[in-house]
Amino acid sequence: MSDKEIIKRNFSRYARYYDNYSDIQDISGAGLLDELKSDGFRSILDVGCGTGNYTRLLRERFPLAKIKAIDISGEMIEVARGKLRDEKIEFAIRDAEKIDSTERINSKEPFDLISSNVSFQWFVDLEKALLDYKRLLKPGGAILFSTFGPLTFYVLNNALKNLFKEKKEIDSRRFLKKIRIMKIMKGLFKEVEIKEKIFKENHASLRELLKKIKYSGIRGTGIGAKNFWVSKKIDKLERIYKDRFKNIVATYQVFICKGIK
Repeated sequence: MSDKEIIKRNFSRYARYYDNYSDIQDISGAGLLDELKSDGFRSILDVGCGTGNYTRLLRERFPLAKIKAIDISGEMIEVARGKLRDEKIEFAIRDAEKIDSTERINSKEPFDLISSNVSFQWFVDLEKALLDYKRLLKPGGAILFSTFGPLTFYVLNNALKNLFKEKKEIDSRRFLKKIRIMKIMKGLFKEVEIKEKIFKENHASLRELLKKIKYSGIRGTGIGAKNFWVSKKIDKLERIYKDRFKNIVATYQVFICKGIK
């Protein structure tokens, strides 16, 4: 099974629990829209819409816009459709890295805004995806997205490295650095801006943190094996975590990225 299929499976399996564990994603989405100065967007593509929380923010901010919301998980789309019954929102199951010029709200209208809240970190080839999205934008159109950076869960990854001799980590270690994203975007867009935000959460126990990672899909392809989720290993990992870092803290590195075609 490919990494993309594993990620799809993880998000699909827990789609109905996602909203109970997505507070960081929701905070990120609200901050993302703060970067837009214009309220004039009328044709919007929401990439990796998940359960529709960010789609709802787009609808509230741009009540006159037509919105196309796509996600690789049919189960996520089903939840989103149940929340947002709006004739101006079209939901579709799509692999966001297999977008082409046929992706239009209608055959004559390109998008004036393409946006995504913390989904681009799962892309295999961000540069190719952004090139495809650039082609879907009208001249002067904007792309605005947030993406997790490689320092996300760095404390947990350090603890995992201490516990396991073999490689065992959360996928965030492989997320792109800000300098790499900036280089890609500057090669594609006229105006580029990237901001970095750090969010931290305290958890009562390591089990609580791992549960959140599991049900929010953040683990990607990491720590998914059944032999990981056993009490002895989790207890030992929690001791390592507390010995080295005192508290069970989860850190999220988020890049807010904006480009103008």
